[in-house]
Amino acid sequence: MVIVNCAAIPEPLLESELFGYSRGAFTGAVQTKVGPIHSADGGTLFLDEIGELPPGVQAKLLRFLQEGEVQRLGSNEIIKVDVRVIAATNVPLRTPGEKGFREDLYFRLAVFPIELPPLRNRGNDILALADQFLADLCKSERLAPKTLSTAVKKSMMLHHWSGNVRELQHAIERAFILAEDETVLTIEHLPALALEDESKSSLRS
Repeated sequence: MVIVNCAAIPEPLLESELFGYSRGAFTGAVQTKVGPIHSADGGTLFLDEIGELPPGVQAKLLRFLQEGEVQRLGSNEIIKVDVRVIAATNVPLRTPGEKGFREDLYFRLAVFPIELPPLRNRGNDILALADQFLADLCKSERLAPKTLSTAVKKSMMLHHWSGNVRELQHAIERAFILAEDETVLTIEHLPALALEDESKSSLRS
């Protein structure tokens, strides 16, 4: 599997980074470079944050998806590739044309769409992920296993988690640091959840 984060590549470099380039294609291109699409031949290409692709690159990506061909920047050679493509985005693209995304490319990609619900709607995943993140931290620091208190688990299940899994992971990392040598993470180690609990209590009173 070859992974490309489309949002992490500067827009002027996206085409050459995705499709590769030939020697002399532009200033600084001292040798031919094989792009990730070509590198994924016979395997899987994962395009993360595909909603960030500019229109010009979208057109070239559409040609690749339709024809199974890649043309390096600065070259006339057409290269046949056989690649399974998986794309992901945090921007809803269900409405074609939204955010400047091409309608034909949207439908070419949406052969088998899978929508991942926000973390707040996946109650069973919240505690499972929190336990895994905590276990990974303990293992990386070579510390004895730590656990979450009952109050923390209850607050986690009620929290909105607008930042989804990343927010949860960072919350566990902060709590892990604040807990120091303590083996049980309490609500005091998660300030954001503690403040939310206080706010709800004030509203109820």
